[in-house]
Amino acid sequence: MISDIQQIRSFNREVTRRIGVLHHQFLGRNRPVGESRLLFEIGTVGKEVRALRTKLGLDSGYVSRLLRSLEKQGLVETVAAPRDARARVARLTLSGLKERQELDRRSDDAATSLLTPLDKNQRHRLLAAMAEVERLLGVGDLKISKEPADSPLANWCLAQYYAFLEDRFEEGYDPAQGQRTDSKEFSPPEGVFLVARRGMEPVGCGALKSAQPGIGEIKRLWVAKSTRGLGLGQQLLSALEKEARLLGMSAIRLDTNRSLTEAKALYLKNGYVEVQRFNDDPYPDFFFEKTLT
Repeated sequence: MISDIQQIRSFNREVTRRIGVLHHQFLGRNRPVGESRLLFEIGTVGKEVRALRTKLGLDSGYVSRLLRSLEKQGLVETVAAPRDARARVARLTLSGLKERQELDRRSDDAATSLLTPLDKNQRHRLLAAMAEVERLLGVGDLKISKEPADSPLANWCLAQYYAFLEDRFEEGYDPAQGQRTDSKEFSPPEGVFLVARRGMEPVGCGALKSAQPGIGEIKRLWVAKSTRGLGLGQQLLSALEKEARLLGMSAIRLDTNRSLTEAKALYLKNGYVEVQRFNDDPYPDFFFEKTLT
């Protein structure tokens, strides 16, 4: 019987063979896969070199060598970033844009060749499996870290959170009408603000504040649509509970709206017990509390 490790290695070998990673001429062009991928990531409007390194998970030396090779071929140019002369931006030349377009065409043809031998049901199964594999592989890239509650990143996450509530709440959502909080409440030693990232992309957040001595309150728990179903909500909730313990809190509270059925299910699964209303926020319908051990 094939083991888990053997299955993964077999899958990796088959994928690299079918997409042509083993060939020096990727997609029939006289260019290795690393250069081709870099052309794709630079895109039609250009991208900062450091963003390319982060996106591809490559060290600066290797990215620099790839860029130099593409520059010699007349496909890429690097210039100073408009707002930061210390940063460099890679852009495709006219020849580079044409080459990227050709790579796109060939890549589409290669994808079509994978689907052509399959019937409708097989295509559906393959595409669904690919989507699931891509999502599950993303779990390994999820990282949760502390973030200053008044930082631009924290404010961006909160804007996504408010937009999510506006979309989900039957009555809509106006932050000005909700329970007022200050970023200081989500800052040590009274609280904490956490941000979840997949790679460098922010995909979730959660905040903890002190409600009264020994009791904390979780607020602003948001998970991006692209990562729902991967257990990120559970990870954020557990991380906030851990922070509450570190801050000496013996109990924790939270609330939710009736529209957020998945949130209510998450809280009940984690041992939260429904209690009486404990704030004057007009939006919550359910109020929970949990004793921390």
